[in-house]
Amino acid sequence: MPGIDKELQSSFTSEQQKAMLNLLFTANWLRTLQVAIFKPFGLSPQQYNILRILRGAKGRMPMQQVKGRMIDRAPNATRLTDKLIAKGFVERERCDEDRRVIYVRISEKGLKLLAEIDRRVRMNEQAHLSKVSDADARLLNRILDAWRG
Repeated sequence: MPGIDKELQSSFTSEQQKAMLNLLFTANWLRTLQVAIFKPFGLSPQQYNILRILRGAKGRMPMQQVKGRMIDRAPNATRLTDKLIAKGFVERERCDEDRRVIYVRISEKGLKLLAEIDRRVRMNEQAHLSKVSDADARLLNRILDAWRG
């Protein structure tokens, strides 16, 4: 794959600007790959993220906590979860003590769906992530953490 300057046919004011735009461009490229993986299952990347969060919870979880753990903190997380509920992948339960609190949990159907999707995700990761060494990935993680810090 050509460098970002050739890909975008652009020059940059600094290496930091080039890195930031490269990160945004690459994130969009990765999202496009994700969308292609999830589309046959009728899921968005955000819905997949919700299912993974709920699988990791190993039980019910307050919807507010799900929203806080999302990678892409979509303001429409409740609507996305409602769609998962309608498809039978997630179950909803109201709190008896506080009716404003909604608990959600992944269903057996949702767990089966994730198992099928996980195989495709792993194949995609092997094809693309193996191009970066562990040392380079650690360095990139430190840089990204520094940018957000």
